[in-house]
Amino acid sequence: MKTMQVLMLTVLTSFIAAACDRQQEDGNTAAGLEVSKAPDLRTLLAADSRPEEDRARDAGRKPARVIEFLGISPGMRVIDVIAAGGYYTEVLSLAVGPEGHVVAQNTDRVLQFRDGANEKAISARLADNRLPNVSRLNKNFDAMDASDGPFDAGITALNFHDIYNGSGPDAAVSVMQTIFSVLKPGGVFGVIDHVGVADADNTALHRIEIEKAIETAEAAGFVVEAQSDLLRNDTDDHSQGVFAEGLRGNTDRFLLKLRKPAE
Repeated sequence: MKTMQVLMLTVLTSFIAAACDRQQEDGNTAAGLEVSKAPDLRTLLAADSRPEEDRARDAGRKPARVIEFLGISPGMRVIDVIAAGGYYTEVLSLAVGPEGHVVAQNTDRVLQFRDGANEKAISARLADNRLPNVSRLNKNFDAMDASDGPFDAGITALNFHDIYNGSGPDAAVSVMQTIFSVLKPGGVFGVIDHVGVADADNTALHRIEIEKAIETAEAAGFVVEAQSDLLRNDTDDHSQGVFAEGLRGNTDRFLLKLRKPAE
């Protein structure tokens, strides 16, 4: 009998505690305390505070879905490799939130390109501490090392073809090794680029074969964890340059999720 009384008392105590928890939760809702939940990335990307030009590019770039695919989340420390004018720098800034941090890396050549267009663009984007969780890293790859990290994740968008085509396979592996060195063990690196095909003049077309990107990444120590068709476009026959009228912003693109093996 005594055992039964103890059991009933335990059940009653649990019921009362649960009811109190629900009452507290209801009280918080009534007081407006529950609305502290942060808005999702899609909501942040659609905000008027983002440049109109960036929002216009979202349809082709699908940034929220790219970020989800790569697993980048609030609180992470990430690097935008060859950030150029900073489109993805801002996307990443919103994705990692105030508790995270983004480093926008650019080389001298990228910043000086077209009479300094990228330098002007990223300076304007970050002016007046507009994105307080972002800092710049103006360094060529041969000057970077592990001390510039470590990062949980990184991304480079529509840049790798220029490294590979412009400097050659060995230089491309070296750049990938540098990126590998600044990531934490288990860190992720996303690569987006225009799809090229064998026997085409991919240098002139500003494209690259996905097989060459994978080969380079693996030579640098990365594991290809996943590939996505998210940015593929079957209407692009790969015969035109990526800046061709009607094609620019809508090229067939591959998306790779690379992983630095955990130690």
